[in-house]
Amino acid sequence: MKKVTNVFWIALVLIALAVGYGALAPEHFAEVTGNIESFLTTSFGWYYLLIVSVMVLFCLYFLVSPMGQIRLGKDTDKPEYSFATWIAMLFSAGMGIGLVFWGAAEPLSHFAIDPATAEPGSQEAFRESMRFTFFHWGIHAWAIYAVVALSLAYFQFRKGEPGLISSTLRPLFGDRMKGPWGVLVDVIAVFATAVGVATTLGFGAIQINGGLAYLFDGIPGDSLITQIIIIAVVTVLFMISSWSGLSKGIKYLSNTNMVLAVTLLILVIVLGPTLLIFNMFTDSLGSYFQNLINMSFRAAPINGENRSWIDGWTIFYWAWWISWSPFVGIFIARVSKGRTIREFLFGVLLIPTFISFIWFAAFGTTAIDVQSSGVDLTGLLTEETLFAVFNELPLGMLLSIVAVLLISTFFITSADSATFVLGMQTSNGSLDPANAVKLTWGIAQSTIAVILLFAGGLGSLQTALIIAAFPFSFIMLLMMASFYKSLNLEYKAIKRKR
Repeated sequence: MKKVTNVFWIALVLIALAVGYGALAPEHFAEVTGNIESFLTTSFGWYYLLIVSVMVLFCLYFLVSPMGQIRLGKDTDKPEYSFATWIAMLFSAGMGIGLVFWGAAEPLSHFAIDPATAEPGSQEAFRESMRFTFFHWGIHAWAIYAVVALSLAYFQFRKGEPGLISSTLRPLFGDRMKGPWGVLVDVIAVFATAVGVATTLGFGAIQINGGLAYLFDGIPGDSLITQIIIIAVVTVLFMISSWSGLSKGIKYLSNTNMVLAVTLLILVIVLGPTLLIFNMFTDSLGSYFQNLINMSFRAAPINGENRSWIDGWTIFYWAWWISWSPFVGIFIARVSKGRTIREFLFGVLLIPTFISFIWFAAFGTTAIDVQSSGVDLTGLLTEETLFAVFNELPLGMLLSIVAVLLISTFFITSADSATFVLGMQTSNGSLDPANAVKLTWGIAQSTIAVILLFAGGLGSLQTALIIAAFPFSFIMLLMMASFYKSLNLEYKAIKRKR
């Protein structure tokens, strides 16, 4: 219990300090974190490009390796959830609100506002916008999550270790991970999870507010009071879900998410430029694979303008996914017991990537088509873009209603999943953390989000989270080495027995 108490209180104090700094001195906090982030992306962009590419190769190797037949659990263990429910749960935790928030806005930005290399508004910018959006939300993002989830699931369910990040490093460092170094590793994971989800709650509230303002004339857009009310309502809902347990609350919410997401996707494909969507999906898929290696290592060392774009988009995303990997990885690991390594990687790496590609092809193509028709969307806030696109389609009101419902259920699922993960991490890896612990973290996350919305510090805290990704990236490299060492020894032992 001593270690649990240390992780809990140290993480809570660090979070309180960061949030207090951001709330009381938002301008100075923004300046300091912005300078550090700028230094990391400028000086270590090459490092992010390399390590994320290594993670992709790492996952692909085990996808095809004979070691992929080993089960994440005992040989007799079977999966707890059906394949469809499992995909829904990991997809809801892994992307969720992000897909709705950026589905139309990112491709539009790459096309009309800030293209990677092409002229804004050109046909080349259209093709480029979809290719780079696929790149940012594709295999690389899910490989980052898979590295953490695979290592955790293997050591927790196969080796009987506690479900902690520190436990995955014991093959390299032994019992030293049971002392202060292990506490440090787990504190970094808890900090990243709590702050990351709190930031997302804030952004989710902003987008729900934007959607409601589009739907109902009496609701003001970008209203702090409205956003706080939204967070309060969602907090009650996700705490009820969290209280009901993993197999009920998150399971049912995740399945609801997928039904709403598929419904919205089909409606956009049917009501939007259907033929253009399918053509762009096919063309962009080919372009993505054709340019994958080039995009993965593209650093633009002698072109300052291109380099700035890479820092602002690709490096930002790689750091953002790394900062989210403790939360998403721990949750995916928890729901993946009983699956083989190969099945796990197929489900985590390939299926969500394919779904994301279809999503961005539909929403991105529709947004660009609306922009090209003469309706200028470039001056809107990010959270307003999606609803402005819907406003130009038949049944726009219906689409907006479904989108608000989807954002809300994604919102609840992310917060619900996070309270579970935080409970695990501060209960020595317990698979069933106490409701009181989950309640504490749920209230803490919502409180952080409200304080930062009030102080205008969400963006700065997001920057701080990206900074936290830098040290965690080294932990991820150690996790890969530790996982390979342990699995390779086990596989050799299995071969000898045969």
